[in-house]
Amino acid sequence: MFESFINAIRNLFNIPELRKRVLFTLAMLAVYRLGIHIPVPGIDKDALEALWSQAAGNLFGVLDLFSGGNLRRISVFALGIMPYITASIILQLMTSVYPSLKKIQEEGELGRRKITQYTRYLTVVLCAVQGVGISFWLQRQAGLVIGGGGVGFVFVATLTMMAGTMFIMWVGEQITERGIGNGISLLIFAGIVVGLPNAIKQLWAKVQDPQSAIFVIVLLAVMLLVTAGIVFFERGTRKIPTSHTRRMVGKQMVTTQSSHLPLKVNIAGVIPVIFASSVLAIPQQLSTFGNWSWLQRVNQWLSGGHPVYEVVFIAGIVLFSFFYVSIVFNADEVAENLRKQGAFIPGIRPGKRTGDYLNSILVRLTTVGALYLVVVCLIPQLMISGFKVQYLPLIGRTLDNVIQNIPGLSWILTGLGVSFYFGGTSLLIVVGVAMDTISQIEAQLVMRHYDGFLGARGGRLRGRRASA
Repeated sequence: MFESFINAIRNLFNIPELRKRVLFTLAMLAVYRLGIHIPVPGIDKDALEALWSQAAGNLFGVLDLFSGGNLRRISVFALGIMPYITASIILQLMTSVYPSLKKIQEEGELGRRKITQYTRYLTVVLCAVQGVGISFWLQRQAGLVIGGGGVGFVFVATLTMMAGTMFIMWVGEQITERGIGNGISLLIFAGIVVGLPNAIKQLWAKVQDPQSAIFVIVLLAVMLLVTAGIVFFERGTRKIPTSHTRRMVGKQMVTTQSSHLPLKVNIAGVIPVIFASSVLAIPQQLSTFGNWSWLQRVNQWLSGGHPVYEVVFIAGIVLFSFFYVSIVFNADEVAENLRKQGAFIPGIRPGKRTGDYLNSILVRLTTVGALYLVVVCLIPQLMISGFKVQYLPLIGRTLDNVIQNIPGLSWILTGLGVSFYFGGTSLLIVVGVAMDTISQIEAQLVMRHYDGFLGARGGRLRGRRASA
């Protein structure tokens, strides 16, 4: 298998077109990484580093994960690509609410261009709101803004970060069109992976402490199990058997053919997690505009490890999983298309019965997929930030005292204190994007009569979007 992998890499660079695409993608990613060294004007670097040591565990620590360290340095790419992703999700959801947008989406290539244009406009609006909020928050930190800031600083900082995000969006589109594809996903992937060496360094420092070594080993074991679970579920597919009746093709009668309709276990992908996290981050984003007592109390409830946060986070993932799947997969339309093609599910009457049958399967698959996302995101998160049992009603204080008095279990309350890079969301994105990218490259190799990464006997390596 290893020899097949080496041969696949060699073949990849022997094909001029693929070599050009790979090198172009690497060049664009290098340009993206250069942005971390271009700071927003008017920021004191020493004061920023001191501030970050206190803010790394809140909203800005989470957003910095997806910006690849740009937010930590308040660079021109500080907002990252998240405004564009949020705008894309909002537009996708709105197409199911507003018939006019749905009609535009169904206009083919022209409709797709219009939706893309609307997404860009919404991205500009989100960038402006987030940029102003971060600028006000920076001004309130003592000694962080040189000269104290003012309207001029807010305008320049917001405009700089807006321009940076729009440039990142352009880079992602170029990678999609002229590179190996998945441009936006690869930018997020690069932003997460680039921080892994520093995270591994932090883990190594903990290993030197005998008391922490066992917890690091447990964390690594959980990461391996979570990664294996992600690969298993992302490749999981429910195959629904279908048959085609006899029909005339030209002057020939085609006999009955059997096939299958593949339904992914996790149709929604990582979108429910991102959307749930975005909703939970709204109060902390609002707090950048001012300090209100009620908002600070809400921020405390929605901090990592708090029971309210965990309950809302789980409910959000489940809710958005069902909501998003109901948008991207319409069982009645699929049933109607099967009927028009002369296909049917054995034992199920075509039409409404088929739609009901597909809906029942879809509900079960979405339930499993939502629970899978909850487990993947919750277990590493609890190991990182712990679970604040003292806030549980009635039994919270008693349970907190019991756990504190048991040797070796106090980490349950505070977590292991490791980086966000080991969280379930980051693992989900990294593994999923890696699978998609390798699948696309392998498809290009097989199309040109080369063996894939697993060789001719190893089968195809399928990404999240490929059918099993």
